[in-house]
Amino acid sequence: MHISPRTVRHLCDVGHDAIRVDEVLPNNASDRSIVTWAAGQERVVLTQDLDFSDIIALSSATRPSIITLRLSDSTVDNVNQVLDSVLPRLEDCVRLGLAASVEDERVRIRRLPIN
Repeated sequence: MHISPRTVRHLCDVGHDAIRVDEVLPNNASDRSIVTWAAGQERVVLTQDLDFSDIIALSSATRPSIITLRLSDSTVDNVNQVLDSVLPRLEDCVRLGLAASVEDERVRIRRLPIN
């Protein structure tokens, strides 16, 4: 959520199976329904919205993995560059269930469920 269509195209171009939520759910889908859909489809939620982390943490869920971008520069070019750098390091972890917070200078990773 809150990810540019250009970033989704970029992710697909570099080999990721990325889609925007509005391609599969109504534009007014709740955050909780997005989390439920992502878990059922074995997807990872990539977002700039902190609500998703709260939903997953409060549910004690192990899926879906979530990657939250907390960047000071959220221009498409910067987001794409950061994702190119970070995603290869997270690839194995997302299969296990994680909550990752990607910041300017660091990436924080927590295994799910968050207790």
